Amino acid sequence: MQSDFWMVIFAEYSLNMTLEYKGIEIFYTDEGIGDSIVLLHGFLENSSMWKDLVSEISKSNRVISIDLLGHGKTGCIGYVHTMEMMAEAVKAVLKDLKINESLFVGHSMGGYVALAFTECYPEMVKGLCLMNSTAIADTEEKRVNRDRAITAVKHNHKAFIGISVANLFALENRDKLAYEIENVKQEALKMPLQGIIAALEGMKIRKDRTYLFHDATLKKMIIIGRKDPVLDYTSIWEQIVGTDVEVVEFPDGHMSHIENKHEISYKIIHFIEK
Repeated sequence: MQSDFWMVIFAEYSLNMTLEYKGIEIFYTDEGIGDSIVLLHGFLENSSMWKDLVSEISKSNRVISIDLLGHGKTGCIGYVHTMEMMAEAVKAVLKDLKINESLFVGHSMGGYVALAFTECYPEMVKGLCLMNSTAIADTEEKRVNRDRAITAVKHNHKAFIGISVANLFALENRDKLAYEIENVKQEALKMPLQGIIAALEGMKIRKDRTYLFHDATLKKMIIIGRKDPVLDYTSIWEQIVGTDVEVVEFPDGHMSHIENKHEISYKIIHFIEK
């Protein structure tokens, strides 16, 4: 009887759920009790990327991890998923859960969505952590590369995923993390073609939101990989000059939650509790 009681309690506070939204289902997990922490994954990822972090921070917080539009088990609502559209979907989940205020942690594209959410719904954000992400818009060169990526996806999305995922890791980590890289690839391969292209289109046209680092009156942190193959290390530092943004720097690549797995939980928990 006592074990049954605790199974019921665990089920109540550790839930895989879906929300009907604009003709699709949004998948998310809801685990733990306490202050709300929202985790937003990156491009080609889904909410499963957070499983290790969730197990730690849900011990004293309520953790909501959402599959963004076209990713994981969440459907597509168009051929372009802007960061604002993704932020609106996140808001729909939080509204359904009756959560009025949260701290947001966003990895890569998830950081873009967290920034869009902060701009659109500032009253709902009490803290913002960008992990391997940036507040600046795509440069013209980057937009051209997005278009090339879209062409590559249409030609052979499996090859695109294989190359793209491996290139997220620091060069010296690609052999020793081969198993983890393969797992990321397998999750990415579950995505529909439309979801991949819609996200690329949305990232290509996203706004510059650097001003939020300076003007947003909330606690802010950015996590940087010194050897990040995707983001320009120098430009990240330029964005936060003269701000109160806390900086955490790791020596590796774009996938800090894997490449720096043991350190990152501590850093994010410290930021949440600060």
